[in-house]
Amino acid sequence: MSGEEGAERAGPGRPVPEDHVAARIKLEREVRSWSTVKLAEEMAAVGHPINQSAIWRIESGKPRRRVNLDEALGFCKVFDITMQDLTGPPGELATPRIRELAREYVQMTREYHQLRAAIDRNQMHLHEIDMELSAYGDKGPEQRGQVDELLRLEERALQRSLHPSRAHLRNQEQPPTGE
Repeated sequence: MSGEEGAERAGPGRPVPEDHVAARIKLEREVRSWSTVKLAEEMAAVGHPINQSAIWRIESGKPRRRVNLDEALGFCKVFDITMQDLTGPPGELATPRIRELAREYVQMTREYHQLRAAIDRNQMHLHEIDMELSAYGDKGPEQRGQVDELLRLEERALQRSLHPSRAHLRNQEQPPTGE
Protein backbone atom coordinates (compact mmCIF):
# COMPACT_ATOMS: atom_id res chain seq x y z
CA MET A 1 0.00 0.00 0.00
CA SER A 2 1.39 3.40 -0.91
CA GLY A 3 1.84 6.20 1.65
CA GLU A 4 -0.92 8.13 -0.09
CA GLU A 5 -3.30 5.18 0.21
CA GLY A 6 -2.50 4.86 3.95
CA ALA A 7 -3.09 8.58 4.52
CA GLU A 8 -6.43 8.31 2.75
CA ARG A 9 -7.48 5.36 4.92
CA ALA A 10 -6.54 7.30 8.05
CA GLY A 11 -8.13 10.50 6.82
CA PRO A 12 -11.71 11.72 6.41
CA GLY A 13 -13.11 8.34 5.34
CA ARG A 14 -11.94 6.55 8.47
CA PRO A 15 -14.40 4.63 10.66
CA VAL A 16 -16.06 6.60 13.47
CA PRO A 17 -14.68 4.33 16.24
CA GLU A 18 -11.16 5.39 15.24
CA ASP A 19 -12.10 9.01 15.93
CA HIS A 20 -13.54 7.89 19.26
CA VAL A 21 -10.27 6.11 20.09
CA ALA A 22 -8.22 9.22 19.35
CA ALA A 23 -10.54 11.46 21.40
CA ARG A 24 -10.63 8.96 24.28
CA ILE A 25 -6.84 8.63 24.41
CA LYS A 26 -6.48 12.40 24.58
CA LEU A 27 -9.22 12.73 27.21
CA GLU A 28 -7.78 9.97 29.42
CA ARG A 29 -4.28 11.41 29.12
CA GLU A 30 -5.42 14.94 29.96
CA VAL A 31 -7.58 13.81 32.90
CA ARG A 32 -4.40 12.43 34.43
CA SER A 33 -2.41 15.56 33.49
CA TRP A 34 0.02 13.35 31.61
CA SER A 35 2.16 14.58 28.78
CA THR A 36 2.50 12.46 25.66
CA VAL A 37 5.96 11.54 26.99
CA LYS A 38 4.47 10.28 30.28
CA LEU A 39 1.83 8.28 28.40
CA ALA A 40 4.56 6.73 26.23
CA GLU A 41 6.46 5.77 29.41
CA GLU A 42 3.31 4.20 30.91
CA MET A 43 2.67 2.27 27.69
CA ALA A 44 6.24 0.93 27.71
CA ALA A 45 5.85 -0.07 31.37
CA VAL A 46 2.87 -2.31 30.51
CA GLY A 47 4.68 -3.89 27.54
CA HIS A 48 3.14 -1.88 24.70
CA PRO A 49 5.85 0.61 23.66
CA ILE A 50 4.90 3.59 21.52
CA ASN A 51 6.76 6.87 21.16
CA GLN A 52 5.34 10.20 22.20
CA SER A 53 5.24 11.59 18.68
CA ALA A 54 3.04 8.66 17.61
CA ILE A 55 0.67 9.49 20.49
CA TRP A 56 0.54 13.12 19.36
CA ARG A 57 -0.18 11.99 15.76
CA ILE A 58 -3.00 9.72 17.03
CA GLU A 59 -4.57 12.57 19.00
CA SER A 60 -3.91 15.58 16.78
CA GLY A 61 -2.26 14.63 13.50
CA LYS A 62 -3.64 15.72 10.15
CA PRO A 63 -4.45 13.04 9.16
CA ARG A 64 -4.51 11.21 12.45
CA ARG A 65 -2.34 8.15 12.87
CA ARG A 66 -4.23 4.88 13.21
CA VAL A 67 -4.01 2.78 16.39
CA ASN A 68 -3.07 -0.87 15.93
CA LEU A 69 -4.53 -3.63 18.09
CA ASP A 70 -1.42 -4.00 20.27
CA GLU A 71 -1.46 -0.26 21.03
CA ALA A 72 -5.21 -0.34 21.73
CA LEU A 73 -4.68 -3.13 24.27
CA GLY A 74 -1.89 -1.07 25.86
CA PHE A 75 -4.09 2.02 26.14
CA CYS A 76 -6.81 -0.11 27.76
CA LYS A 77 -4.29 -1.40 30.33
CA VAL A 78 -2.76 1.99 31.06
CA PHE A 79 -6.11 3.74 31.43
CA ASP A 80 -7.80 0.73 33.06
CA ILE A 81 -10.69 0.80 30.59
CA THR A 82 -12.30 -1.82 28.35
CA MET A 83 -11.88 -1.99 24.58
CA GLN A 84 -15.55 -1.02 24.31
CA ASP A 85 -14.84 2.10 26.39
CA LEU A 86 -11.82 2.92 24.23
CA THR A 87 -13.74 2.64 20.95
CA GLY A 88 -17.09 4.06 22.10
CA PRO A 89 -18.08 7.72 21.99
CA PRO A 90 -16.08 9.55 24.66
CA GLY A 91 -18.92 11.92 25.45
CA GLU A 92 -18.46 15.61 25.85
CA LEU A 93 -14.99 16.68 26.74
CA ALA A 94 -15.07 18.02 30.27
CA THR A 95 -13.99 21.49 31.31
CA PRO A 96 -10.50 21.82 32.82
CA ARG A 97 -12.05 22.13 36.32
CA ILE A 98 -14.03 18.91 35.89
CA ARG A 99 -10.90 17.13 34.62
CA GLU A 100 -8.98 18.43 37.63
CA LEU A 101 -11.72 17.22 39.98
CA ALA A 102 -11.82 13.81 38.29
CA ARG A 103 -8.03 13.47 38.64
CA GLU A 104 -8.17 14.56 42.30
CA TYR A 105 -11.04 12.15 42.96
CA VAL A 106 -9.11 9.22 41.48
CA GLN A 107 -5.96 10.11 43.45
CA MET A 108 -7.82 10.56 46.72
CA THR A 109 -9.73 7.31 46.20
CA ARG A 110 -6.44 5.49 45.64
CA GLU A 111 -4.96 7.08 48.78
CA TYR A 112 -8.08 6.17 50.76
CA HIS A 113 -7.83 2.52 49.74
CA GLN A 114 -4.12 2.46 50.63
CA LEU A 115 -4.82 4.00 54.05
CA ARG A 116 -7.78 1.67 54.60
CA ALA A 117 -5.55 -1.34 53.87
CA ALA A 118 -2.90 0.01 56.28
CA ILE A 119 -5.56 0.50 58.97
CA ASP A 120 -6.84 -3.04 58.43
CA ARG A 121 -3.29 -4.45 58.74
CA ASN A 122 -2.72 -2.35 61.87
CA GLN A 123 -5.99 -3.51 63.40
CA MET A 124 -5.15 -7.15 62.71
CA HIS A 125 -1.71 -6.74 64.28
CA LEU A 126 -3.21 -4.98 67.33
CA HIS A 127 -5.63 -7.87 67.77
CA GLU A 128 -2.74 -10.37 67.68
CA ILE A 129 -0.79 -8.35 70.26
CA ASP A 130 -3.87 -8.01 72.47
CA MET A 131 -4.43 -11.77 72.35
CA GLU A 132 -0.82 -12.44 73.38
CA LEU A 133 -0.87 -9.87 76.20
CA SER A 134 -4.19 -11.24 77.45
CA ALA A 135 -2.87 -14.80 77.39
CA TYR A 136 0.12 -13.71 79.48
CA GLY A 137 -2.13 -11.75 81.87
CA ASP A 138 -4.45 -14.75 82.24
CA LYS A 139 -1.63 -16.71 83.90
CA GLY A 140 -2.25 -14.91 87.16
CA PRO A 141 -2.72 -11.58 88.96
CA GLU A 142 1.04 -10.90 89.04
CA GLN A 143 1.33 -11.25 85.26
CA ARG A 144 -1.81 -9.13 84.74
CA GLY A 145 -0.25 -6.44 86.97
CA GLN A 146 2.97 -6.58 84.95
CA VAL A 147 1.10 -6.14 81.67
CA ASP A 148 -0.96 -3.25 83.07
CA GLU A 149 2.14 -1.51 84.48
CA LEU A 150 4.09 -1.97 81.23
CA LEU A 151 1.20 -0.52 79.23
CA ARG A 152 1.02 2.52 81.56
CA LEU A 153 4.79 3.09 81.31
CA GLU A 154 4.76 2.78 77.52
CA GLU A 155 1.80 5.17 77.27
CA ARG A 156 3.61 7.76 79.42
CA ALA A 157 6.80 7.39 77.36
CA LEU A 158 4.80 7.86 74.17
CA GLN A 159 3.12 10.98 75.56
CA ARG A 160 6.50 12.44 76.50
CA SER A 161 7.90 11.74 73.04
CA LEU A 162 4.87 13.34 71.39
CA HIS A 163 5.09 16.43 73.60
CA PRO A 164 8.78 16.93 74.40
CA SER A 165 8.17 20.58 75.33
CA ARG A 166 5.93 19.48 78.19
CA ALA A 167 8.60 17.13 79.51
CA HIS A 168 11.07 20.03 79.38
CA LEU A 169 8.64 22.20 81.38
CA ARG A 170 8.18 19.45 83.97
CA ASN A 171 11.95 19.25 84.38
CA GLN A 172 12.10 23.02 84.96
CA GLU A 173 9.45 22.79 87.71
CA GLN A 174 11.56 20.40 89.73
CA PRO A 175 13.68 22.06 92.42
CA PRO A 176 17.39 22.15 91.68
CA THR A 177 19.37 19.31 93.22
CA GLY A 178 21.33 20.10 96.38
CA GLU A 179 18.90 22.64 97.87
